[in-house]
Amino acid sequence: MVIDNIQSDNIELQLPAWRPGRYELQNFAKNIQRFEVSIPPSPRERGTGGEVTFHKLTKDRWLIHTPDLQEITVKFTYFANVQNAGSSYVDESVMYVNFVNCLPYVQGRMDEACSLEMVLPKKYKIACGLNSPLSRRGVGGEVNNYHELVDSPLLASPYLQHQSYQVENVDFHVWFLGNYMPNWTKLLTDFQAFTEKQIQVMGDFPEKDYHFINWILPTSFYHGVEHRNSTMIVLGPDSEGDGLYADLLGVSSHELYHAWNICKIRPVEMMPYDFTKENYFPTGFVAEGVTTYYGDLFLVQSGVFTLEQYLKELETVLKRHFEQDGKAFQSLVESSFDLWLDGYSQAIPHRRVSIYQKGAVVSLILDLMIRLRFGHQKSLETVMKTMWERFGKMGVGYSITDYQRVCEEVYGRSLSQYFKDCIYGNMPLESMVNELLEAFGLQMQWNEEGKIHLEIMDAENENLKLWLNL
Repeated sequence: MVIDNIQSDNIELQLPAWRPGRYELQNFAKNIQRFEVSIPPSPRERGTGGEVTFHKLTKDRWLIHTPDLQEITVKFTYFANVQNAGSSYVDESVMYVNFVNCLPYVQGRMDEACSLEMVLPKKYKIACGLNSPLSRRGVGGEVNNYHELVDSPLLASPYLQHQSYQVENVDFHVWFLGNYMPNWTKLLTDFQAFTEKQIQVMGDFPEKDYHFINWILPTSFYHGVEHRNSTMIVLGPDSEGDGLYADLLGVSSHELYHAWNICKIRPVEMMPYDFTKENYFPTGFVAEGVTTYYGDLFLVQSGVFTLEQYLKELETVLKRHFEQDGKAFQSLVESSFDLWLDGYSQAIPHRRVSIYQKGAVVSLILDLMIRLRFGHQKSLETVMKTMWERFGKMGVGYSITDYQRVCEEVYGRSLSQYFKDCIYGNMPLESMVNELLEAFGLQMQWNEEGKIHLEIMDAENENLKLWLNL
């Protein structure tokens, strides 16, 4: 890392303590094996220009002494051996880098342009969302700022497969690495269908292009991470066939919707991201719950999923909340805040709820409430499109109060009881869900073991057809 244009006696170098898309401290600095700082040699000198004094301020922050220095070189090695959608991994045929793991920034200079160079074998293909020569030639290029750089994971290998499609003059790229040969005709048809549906609902797409970067492993895996104009998805096992393809559709639709919801429609507490510490926010149920709900709903509304396939996914969401977290003490707001504490690990019994699963349940409730009140002329889609126009497009962060205000504006009356019961409270929601589902020809039933099953009571129900675009 070459740092030039130094104008102070000291600079501070920070490696992120967490990454967007996973709201817990990651401590990436533990993977740095060696770290040294030196003065670049002058053109007339050979070798190095000498060492520079530095010391650590925190576990992932360095103070570098730079009196009378205008340029320094920082060298370090990063141990990359983890295969998932948010880490980094290198072997003899794969270079996979989430730059947020391993590239530090200079405090106060995150908005400056930077250049990135990668040395890769000529046969390597590169899957990456960076709009620079890097994504085309693999030799490097200018990046607008640090935020763009670390929101652009890179997967490189000679074995990458690639196809693309276009919607509304936006190029969508689909990449695969692994022992998996997709049915490209079906895949591109399905991906185009749910992409068109999402853009139709939201009005336009926030980026000029988009990359679905898929790594298929031989072991069981299900993980996706959203990024500015790409998603990194790791799935397995590669022998699963139709089940793997269904997982691919589900996670891809979910992650694409994040291009609006969280990448652009972002909580005010994360404007901008502070990579040094936890960024507590109470609206995880919007960022992940609404996205979980719509990820599957867009698939049935676009004709990619059948009614039966969609209801199977909805049943899974209902089972995961009511069977696992139905007696939890925390509200969605409390569990959103506590993501940073234990949101991605097994919690103690009856402590927290999932912002994904309960967040999807309360999104279902609100969507069906609005649809019934307005005869499907308005829905939760109206809420999210308003959030996109008012906050996402404007680059303005939203608060939980802002979200409630938009919901009430769309609904045309107070939703204080909904927010009290569903968002700020922990009351059981089974009766509320079933009352709404019955108006759509569905019913949630329990067997003697306390397991949930979602039944179709009336497949010809007009509300059901209008909701799911059947």
